[in-house]
Amino acid sequence: MSDTQVFRIWIKAPADKVWQAITDPEWNQQYAYAAPQFFELKKGGRFYSTANQGMKDYAAANGFDMPEIILDGEVLEAEPPRRLVQTWRMLMDPTTGAEPFTTLTWDIEEAGAGVQRVTITHETPGAPATAAMIRGNEEAGAEGGGGWAWVLSDLKSLLETGKIMAGA
Repeated sequence: MSDTQVFRIWIKAPADKVWQAITDPEWNQQYAYAAPQFFELKKGGRFYSTANQGMKDYAAANGFDMPEIILDGEVLEAEPPRRLVQTWRMLMDPTTGAEPFTTLTWDIEEAGAGVQRVTITHETPGAPATAAMIRGNEEAGAEGGGGWAWVLSDLKSLLETGKIMAGA
């Protein structure tokens, strides 16, 4: 199994709108797992995501703790609106939280006629639980499939239709 996973989608939206949807918590809390993500968009800047109320309620109902900070990392490169490289670690699961930081790269490339090719490259050496989680569940109907493929699909739905997949 490779330590690098690549996910790609084409989105009909301007590059700056795609960038904003990825990096602005007012946007990124609207799709995928609906947890706001915060970026200090400079080399060495902080990255983190906080648990939303639904995550906290689910944890409480099922008898486990949900940390306030569920993702953390550091910005390695920020070239708006085309490239974001960051370290990334999921803290809401003790197994992934114990693994080393991974490297996540977002590339947004003009693909013609107002379409952007959005590529996520996630390098996960020494982090098998993280690798399995970001791969997602490939069974149809498995909570949207999970993982980066589902996140990208929901991002595309939001930007192209104004609605997320679950709200379609």
